[in-house]
Amino acid sequence: MYTGRILSSGMNSEGKPFVAYRVSSRSFPNRRCLGFDDSASIVPKEGFENDIYKSPYIAYNSVCIVDDKAVVSNGSQTDVIADKLAVGMNIRDALAYSLLTMDYEKDDYNTPRIAAVVTANAEEDKYECYIGIVNDKKILVEEVPFGEASFISTYGSQVPDKVDFEAKTSAEAAKYIFDEGVFANYEKPVTSCAAVFDGEWTIDVYNP
Repeated sequence: MYTGRILSSGMNSEGKPFVAYRVSSRSFPNRRCLGFDDSASIVPKEGFENDIYKSPYIAYNSVCIVDDKAVVSNGSQTDVIADKLAVGMNIRDALAYSLLTMDYEKDDYNTPRIAAVVTANAEEDKYECYIGIVNDKKILVEEVPFGEASFISTYGSQVPDKVDFEAKTSAEAAKYIFDEGVFANYEKPVTSCAAVFDGEWTIDVYNP
């Protein structure tokens, strides 16, 4: 089954906050993920740089760390959400504002924008995690309960679905969302990335 881009966030099986993202693509499979200290970016592979002129939606920051929070999304809304968090907006409103402002992608598929934010704090009264989506029919921002994880995709059910995210480290998480667990059921994976908090945020990428 093809579900398009996928992201997941919440707490993994060890109770560690995480975000993870996978590009699945039929039209632009020649992409990779680059990892940095506080971000991860989706870019065309070498030799396919001109693809960005065919679609403005294929290159973007997919993960960004802002203070104690991790942001993940399938487009340039990552930066908008990060900017709003940086100036003190709460997570729910930063997601809702950014998704509403950016709106769904105006491509041939009206591709939804999806995003999530999770805090590094694993104490229940201080922990927050939200996942959101905007498509051509709705905007939804929903809280992920403490101790749980959810995932959402651009062309799947388009609502957050609970998942047991069993990867422990950021490297394992990037591989897990690529083709392990429930994610093994979804077709055309291209590249992936993840961040896991274990005393500090660490980011890893998976490029097969």
